[in-house]
Amino acid sequence: MKIDIGISDEDRKSIAEGLNKVLADTFALYIKTHSFHWNVTGPMFNTLHTMFMTQYTELWTALDEIAERIRALGYPAPGSFSQFAQLASIKEEAGVPKANDMIRQLVEGHEAAARTIRSVFPLAEQGSDEPTADLLTQRLQIHDKTAWMLRSMLE
Repeated sequence: MKIDIGISDEDRKSIAEGLNKVLADTFALYIKTHSFHWNVTGPMFNTLHTMFMTQYTELWTALDEIAERIRALGYPAPGSFSQFAQLASIKEEAGVPKANDMIRQLVEGHEAAARTIRSVFPLAEQGSDEPTADLLTQRLQIHDKTAWMLRSMLE
């Protein structure tokens, strides 16, 4: 059935493509944060283990919200490792870095996710897609705040 929600086909497509990148960055950050939760060691173990769990749980919930918005726009959401690897701006970590390097990588990941989100705003605005703009605003607030909190631990 044809989609007629007041956003042109062209705008829906460009917004969905932008959201695909947001979804991929979120997934990459989720995987990295969960891995760091499992593997963190050192004097900050308990603090970081708990903090990382809170963060990866929030990211997991966000994945569903982002993917469902892509679906509401009429496009399939990417769902494979290879698709996410192509779309994500956040690089995976195959090793087990020291705790401070984990924190640093997560700061960089949240900042990268924020940049990706900011790049999608003009697409949502052009298409008068308020629900996507609202989702992006919520995600941006979380990434900016999380990056600040993690960055504060490095000082």
